[in-house]
Amino acid sequence: MFNNFLKDLSILKKFLFINLLIFVIIGSFTVLYLQSIQPSLINNKKVKHIQIIDNTIDHIQRLNIKFREDEIRKFLFSTRFLFQNLDRVTIFDSKFNLIGDTDTLDLDPRSFSQRLDIIEMDVTIKEEKIVEEEKEKTIDENNKLSLTDILIDYAGSPEFGKPFTFTQENYDQFLLTTIQNIKNNEKNIGYLAISENANDIRAAINERKSFIMRTAAVVGIVILIFSYVLNRFFLKPIKNLVNYTNTVKDKSKKKENIESIKKRNDELGVLSQSLDEMTNEMQKRINTAENFSTDLVHEIRNPLASLKSASEIISETDNKEQRDKLINIVSHDVERIERLITDYSQMLKDEAAISSEKMQKINLKSIVKSVVDDFNSIYNSKRGISINLKTNGSENYTILGIENRIEQIIANLLENSISFSEDNQEINVELNQKENGNINLNVIDQGAGFKENDTKKIFNRFYSNRPEKFGEHSGLGLNIVKNLVDLHNGEIFAKNNKNKGAKIEIIFPKVK
Repeated sequence: MFNNFLKDLSILKKFLFINLLIFVIIGSFTVLYLQSIQPSLINNKKVKHIQIIDNTIDHIQRLNIKFREDEIRKFLFSTRFLFQNLDRVTIFDSKFNLIGDTDTLDLDPRSFSQRLDIIEMDVTIKEEKIVEEEKEKTIDENNKLSLTDILIDYAGSPEFGKPFTFTQENYDQFLLTTIQNIKNNEKNIGYLAISENANDIRAAINERKSFIMRTAAVVGIVILIFSYVLNRFFLKPIKNLVNYTNTVKDKSKKKENIESIKKRNDELGVLSQSLDEMTNEMQKRINTAENFSTDLVHEIRNPLASLKSASEIISETDNKEQRDKLINIVSHDVERIERLITDYSQMLKDEAAISSEKMQKINLKSIVKSVVDDFNSIYNSKRGISINLKTNGSENYTILGIENRIEQIIANLLENSISFSEDNQEINVELNQKENGNINLNVIDQGAGFKENDTKKIFNRFYSNRPEKFGEHSGLGLNIVKNLVDLHNGEIFAKNNKNKGAKIEIIFPKVK
């Protein structure tokens, strides 16, 4: 349930909730600590009081002091070193009469504070180890209790005979008092009460409370500041990016501006830049795919219409010559459709594969030579076509590219040139390095050349001005070549030779 609750919260609310939860847990432990610190500090002083009481009673019993005012006065005077760290020592007889006081013999019992927090303690000293039992007793603050009243209550309580400690607190004083009855031959002969100013306990507690309050305030301010920074500089930009992706996903006309985020120099800036580029590339590919599909349907429709007409006429004609002509048309149309589908399928595969391929330094000369040798072995004997590789003598033909894509470029160009060449003609492949470091690759044939003045058109998909044997071409070959050249940051040009034939020129950039 808690996990479901957190899932429904925003990042900022999760952050604030978790910090509040931690704050409450720490606060609870702090309250428990503050509640336990005062008894702990009081206990430390109790132990000393009890040791002093035990020593004093031992002296009284050993010296056989009589519980008379004169003897008690002499005893207090002679043993004053026992009470150096105490503020007051008072001794009462068994009838609760004051018979000795280190301050005055006329102690006014009403000088005690009206507020008394009483803690009872049972102390037994065995082998120098003190075992304590604590019990809390509450006295009504409206009752005015003197030390005599407390002694009377103590004498009638079950804890009689054990050390009994209580605190007295007013605005400027915090007294800690411990009382104990005194026995002689198992007979109670009086009471001993020692008091100590324990303002240091109150000061220590107040100091801890003040420190905790200051710390809590500082932590709270830090959390608020951090929350503001987190929301202002991180969560809001992330929300804008989410809205941007939702807008793209829903194809909404609403535009989310992330230009300000793209200008950032941190990871969010890089993420927004990559996201924007990825979105633009995706939209570009979607548009390309839609246009391509439309063009493909259009291109297939023409040969299909021709197929339909030819098939209808074939069934109705008896003329063998006309029938053979129609069969040739059908054959070309089928070949044309097959070529379109094959090239289209290959183009989709190439686009998917290219996204996972990486550029690396490759030797263009060795790749060109390998492709030229393969084509020579096929078309030299088959059609007498000779493909010649010419270089300008340089050995540095290194480019940054994908080897199998470079092979595809050269193979498509050679296939295109061969399809426009007559038997026994030559095709020249020239490779040279320019002074600026760029590498030029030229494929020159002796075919009919281009009919258009604007030769850029030949790189368009499904270029319409084709040779008579249109079944041999899908209209995608040179378009694929151009796309692959663009992938390698190169340039491609087409023009007619001065004498005869066509020339395709590719410029690959130098390796940086």
